[in-house]
Amino acid sequence: MLEGELVRLRALEPEDAERLHPWTADPEVGRWMVNEHPLSVAQVRKRCEDRALNTYEKVVLGIEARADGKLIGVIDLRDAEPELGEAELDVYIGDAGYRGGGYGTEALRLMCRYGFNAMRLHQITLWVVAENEAARHVYRKIGFVEEGRHRESFIDADGERHDMILMSMLKGELKW
Repeated sequence: MLEGELVRLRALEPEDAERLHPWTADPEVGRWMVNEHPLSVAQVRKRCEDRALNTYEKVVLGIEARADGKLIGVIDLRDAEPELGEAELDVYIGDAGYRGGGYGTEALRLMCRYGFNAMRLHQITLWVVAENEAARHVYRKIGFVEEGRHRESFIDADGERHDMILMSMLKGELKW
């Protein structure tokens, strides 16, 4: 487990499905994510049960609020390549009551520190929709820098196209 003052990062369990399910239909959660067709609780539970073990190539962790033990989001490092020392990061806070309170920022810092130290990564990258200024602000605050733009490569739920921004952080650039 990785712990900070506000959050604990832990492996996801099958019983987390009931908590994760409402987030799959929340338009605010899915606004800047690749959306799927609606899922039932049983389908989310099956995904949780069938989830592959965390490995070097993909580490998926739940973000839990330390104050009440409530699962509030998910974070992962994926597509890790030991030869290059690189991985890609994804994160979301699913529980609206915990957005904007520093939980996501701390989870990002903990996961990046884990990637750089435990996984011996040299670089962590992520993609973010250009209009998602709140997320871009947090990423810049902890040390990510913008590297490039992939024009009109994201299609939102309304069918509108948006640019994606590539951001990265090198080992030693994490701001605590």
